[in-house]
Amino acid sequence: MSSAWALGQTLVLGLGADGQTAQNLAARPDLVVGLPGPGLWQSVERLAPLTGRNPVPATKPHGCRFEPDKFVAAGLTPQPSVTVRPPRIAECPLQLEARAVDVRHDAGGDFVIIEAAVRQVHASSDIVVPGTDHIDPVAWSPLVYNFRHYFGLGPELGHTYRSETADRTRTGVGQRRRQD
Repeated sequence: MSSAWALGQTLVLGLGADGQTAQNLAARPDLVVGLPGPGLWQSVERLAPLTGRNPVPATKPHGCRFEPDKFVAAGLTPQPSVTVRPPRIAECPLQLEARAVDVRHDAGGDFVIIEAAVRQVHASSDIVVPGTDHIDPVAWSPLVYNFRHYFGLGPELGHTYRSETADRTRTGVGQRRRQD
């Protein structure tokens, strides 16, 4: 996956057009997006050169190889989903079960753009604001992939005027310690 973002309950994903995932989503619309924390970067990197496509497409970068069981290859644990067929990744603190509602090629034909409707959200209890269904932005540190390097988040700089958790994510005057 080259990119992902959310627009409310809609996920927008970008994938290489020649990969197995793009073919799978065109045939079967269920998917799960697992959002890892910084501690999972090595597992994510073990997944990077793998493809479910056999033979490996010539357009894939040098070093890519076919792997039928990516969970084993990455050292991750499959966990049953509630509303979709594909399994979730147990180690990911945030997991989004979704169904693709639109799968199309980009203008150049090299990528596939997927719009998916989120059906179920699973969040580890240690990243949820107690008593709510909101993710605690102080406790949640997503893995960030930035120009082919992996990062976590730094300290909070502030919040938007629309934040529903600004008053609930602080203890006293100081900021709660991030749990990575």
